This record gives sequence, structure tokens and C-alpha cells, in this order.
Amino acid sequence: MLEVRQLRAGYGAINVLWDISLGFPQGELTAIVGPNGAGKTTLFRALMGLIPHQGEIRLDGRALKARTWDLLEAGLVMVPEGRMVFKDMSVEENLSLGAYPRRCRNARARNLERVYDLFPRLKERHRQLAGSLSGGEAQMVAMGRGMMSEPRILLIDEPSLGLAPVIVKEVFSIIRRLKSEGVTIALIEQNTHIALSVADHVHLMRSGKLLLSQKAEKVDLERLHDLYLARETGAASF
Repeated sequence: MLEVRQLRAGYGAINVLWDISLGFPQGELTAIVGPNGAGKTTLFRALMGLIPHQGEIRLDGRALKARTWDLLEAGLVMVPEGRMVFKDMSVEENLSLGAYPRRCRNARARNLERVYDLFPRLKERHRQLAGSLSGGEAQMVAMGRGMMSEPRILLIDEPSLGLAPVIVKEVFSIIRRLKSEGVTIALIEQNTHIALSVADHVHLMRSGKLLLSQKAEKVDLERLHDLYLARETGAASF
């Protein structure tokens, strides 16, 4: 569904990604792991058109050169690292912002009920200011806002960051449910164990390069950690 070929991207004169090539198959969960500074978030920002890039990004076989707001209309939706909720707006107001794309405005009420079904705690707090929520609840708002956009491809950046283990377990149970419903998911995650537990495909990045690409079931966790921690250097394997 979504393919990246020879992608380079960065910030000003600083290049971060070096010839990244990978794919995100329809209906499957693709995990991208790697240490801080590997270029994982930069990859997502390039996919969303938030930073300049070179190379090719293709959606359904067609070159993707649209503006960020047009990508939302195409069904490419990102849940950013660090939640980024609007603190002075209520939970429901934050969620409703996800229904902004024209193609899903008429389905706002239906999608809101779906989000409340996924995250019952948000229904209990729908009038509460987002700035007063716990970190786990704010992560649920960010994910729910993404689901309001009826994503064909959902990019989720570090959903476990800063959360207690019990909340991480709850968040990933929702990710598993979305996967079971056929949502195509690209997931950035530093916790390799939990990433492998939900993924169909795993890509390891370090220093802006792709060092390993495999089906999750074939990943050797010890070698993955050696590459992750730079105890071993290696080229991508498929």
C-alpha cells in the first residue's frame, strides 16, 4: 500500500535519512525500532510531508507528492510522539478535530462513538480539559483523534513513551484491536519486546540507515539488540 524508495530527508543542511527503502503492507502492522536519533520520527515527518525530502513515496502505486492536509484526505494519519493534545480544549473537542478531513465530517458522531468504544475512559472524561489528563489518558486522546480521521494508514510514534507499564499494556491492547480490524499501522517503538509482540514486519534503524528488515516471526532478538546497541554492524536483510 505505502512504499518508500531511496528516501533522504533532514533539517536544513543536516541530512538525517540516508536512502531508506521499505514498505507498509495493507492490513498489517509494521514496527520501526531503533535508538534515539536513529531517524524514526524524521521518517514519519517525511511521509506526512512535514519536511522536505528526496526519493520516492508511493501510495497504492502512485507517487505521493501532496501537501500534508491533502494526505489526511487520502487517509494517511499520524499520531505524534509526546501526545500533543490541545490542553485548553476538552477531550471531545480534541477528538472532534480529527474529523476535520472533508471525507469524514459527516461521520463524526459515528466515529466518536467508535472512539468511546475503544477508549471508555475518554467517554467518562469527554468534558474534561485535556491538560488535566494523565499521560496515558492523553495518549488515548491522541490515538482517538487519529481514529476520528478514518485512517487507511495510521502512523503511531512512540505510544509507550513515559507511560507506566500497566498503561502501556492497555494502549497496546487497543493497537492489537485496531490491527485485528484491518487498520494498516506503522509503529515507532523503542521497546523491542512489545514491538515484536504486535508486529508483522520489523525494521531496525540506526544513524539514519536501515540495518535490518524482516518478518517479525523470523527476527533473532539477540541479533536485533546487537544491531540496536551498535554491538554489531550490518546491512539490511529481507
